[in-house]
Amino acid sequence: MSALDAAGPVLDAQGRVLDRIVLRGVRAVGHHGVLDAERAQGQPFALDVALHLDTREAAAGDDLTATVHYGELAQDLVAVLTGEPVALLETLAGRLAETALARSPRIAAVDVVVHKPQAPIPVLFDDVELVIRRTRP
Repeated sequence: MSALDAAGPVLDAQGRVLDRIVLRGVRAVGHHGVLDAERAQGQPFALDVALHLDTREAAAGDDLTATVHYGELAQDLVAVLTGEPVALLETLAGRLAETALARSPRIAAVDVVVHKPQAPIPVLFDDVELVIRRTRP
């Protein structure tokens, strides 16, 4: 089970489970980290995002304007990954969530998983993941 699936469903005002649009494995080189070398050299980051929204209107009308254009969203998220460096994954994940929520008022919540597979950790490991969920206020 992925970290996105473990977070559980998001319900709408009527108690129905919202649909999800999921992007997995979005990759880019970023310059985020606490160490000077991380910021200078950069390193790969990966991103998984789940948007929670009701897609029934889009499905009924076969209408892109009634949903979220995930290709454009992916470009916005890569711009954050490759953009202004931050020290903490927590800050990066928060910016990614804000970017996703800003894409459409149809999005009720977003789950973000940031992967930092080459984090400067002095032991063998597979990945560092930070998982957050943010909901629309």
